[in-house]
Amino acid sequence: MFNITNEIKKAFNGDAWHGNHVMQTLNNVNPERAFKHFIVGAHSIAEIALHLTAWTEEVTSRLTGKPAAEPERGDWPLPESKTPQGWEKIIFNFKVANEELIRIAENMKASHWEDEVKDERNPALGTGVTNTELLSGLAQHHAYHSGQIALLSKF
Repeated sequence: MFNITNEIKKAFNGDAWHGNHVMQTLNNVNPERAFKHFIVGAHSIAEIALHLTAWTEEVTSRLTGKPAAEPERGDWPLPESKTPQGWEKIIFNFKVANEELIRIAENMKASHWEDEVKDERNPALGTGVTNTELLSGLAQHHAYHSGQIALLSKF
């Protein structure tokens, strides 16, 4: 049987098919560059990392039965501190959020993976899908933004 939890593990810190996993991509970022806006109107690497954390926490919340909503931190949280220590905290919080998600997912009963999130379909919020689709979407979200971070890191 397909184990969707393995997909989020790969995207987060495993052998991701798309290239570097998100943790490796984040750990390769120079802290002084994490807060820069290299493209006018685009998010900084730190903002993308905070966005990833926010949505990881929201998916965890949904898997525990809470109603779908925008992330508690907001969709695009702003960095509290634009320092190397602030960057370390952002990476740490992303790591903790993913470890908690994986812990919850690994303890879910097999029968709950095909349960639908109890919300109408809203593609922007990722609602109205099964728990399997929800976690699969987050793995795709991780891959997408990891690619953005990798490209921004080259500036």
